[in-house]
Amino acid sequence: MRVVHAVHDDVRRVQLVDDVGEPVLAVTKFLTYLAARGYSPNTVVAYCHDLKHLFSFLKAHGLDLEAFTSARAVDFLLFLNAQGDTRAHGDGHRTTDSSEALVKPLAATTINRILAAVSSFFEYLLLTEEVTSHDNPIRKAPDLATTRVWPRFLPFNHLTVRQRPVRRVLRVRTVQRLPRPMSEDQVAVLLAACRTQRDRAMFLLMLHGGLRPGEVLNLHLEDIQYGRRRIVVRHRTDHPKGARTKSRTERLVDLHDPLTLSALSAYVMSERPTDAPSSHIFLVGGNGARRHEPLGYAALAKAFKRRCRSLGVDAPWLTLHALRHTHATAMWEGGMRELALQKRLGHASPESTRLYTRVSDSAMVADYRRALGLEAENVSIPVEGCGDRKTPGGDR
Repeated sequence: MRVVHAVHDDVRRVQLVDDVGEPVLAVTKFLTYLAARGYSPNTVVAYCHDLKHLFSFLKAHGLDLEAFTSARAVDFLLFLNAQGDTRAHGDGHRTTDSSEALVKPLAATTINRILAAVSSFFEYLLLTEEVTSHDNPIRKAPDLATTRVWPRFLPFNHLTVRQRPVRRVLRVRTVQRLPRPMSEDQVAVLLAACRTQRDRAMFLLMLHGGLRPGEVLNLHLEDIQYGRRRIVVRHRTDHPKGARTKSRTERLVDLHDPLTLSALSAYVMSERPTDAPSSHIFLVGGNGARRHEPLGYAALAKAFKRRCRSLGVDAPWLTLHALRHTHATAMWEGGMRELALQKRLGHASPESTRLYTRVSDSAMVADYRRALGLEAENVSIPVEGCGDRKTPGGDR
């Protein structure tokens, strides 16, 4: 089994083919169905790669889709745990013999994503009646976790969600990691090293506006509202280099900090070419053949990583999205309510916003201070061997 990529009429297509090069018809129909529903090309590609594991399992065990029951789904989970992630090696092949220990196993999050893709695939098969002998083998059940939480600690957004929470019965336990915002020193070094007004404006839109990289690249000149000090983030899928806005909910983003809108205005007024045929704000600079073309995501991410590496602030987690993490964390610690933060970031699910509430909980800090009897803001906490250390009241 292998995944084949192709571009036809500027449309990116992907297929899962067997060992003799024949497309797997069920997967081809499913991917066409996803594209018809408006799924992004990257999501369709991810589904294809995930379903490759399913059909490799079916081939190894001599099964077909009708035979893939709930019991076989458990065997599939064990099969995934035994697989290695070949992306860790540049040649695309697993190592053998003495180097077998170097094969990186599939991460728990990757396995859960594969199981979710298989579940969606069988929902489609049941919908189209291509499988009729059994129900979805990746069963779902009501999520009772919220019933074990005291109402006092339920987030505000819990009251606004009508959808009944469910979870897949077959899943792998994962680590709930905290977001990693950039430090003030890292931000200062990065902004000081910006050699163009374009780069500075893009970084500030992500850092102070919380925009996703794809949302920044899809901004047009008419999206800037200087008088109201805000920009309009619209859903667009027509970027010539494939950059997408992800969220389908358009939103207004206020920019009342003193730097971002002025940096954006400086770029548009003095550096952006006035004779550019495109209305995209951020264009390729220089005098090369691609001058005046809208900037693509790959070029932006590569430039950001290269700059971080040259400044000595490089880390595996330090990506363009870290700028958005930094903004969200700062807004939450500054006192923005959870629902307001969800609207500002454009999250469709409150669970996405709740990720940042775990970084620092002001209510928990207040209860902790009351438990210690530190109601006053300037009460000192004696630390043995370190003298008196003041606890800043604003450190939440």
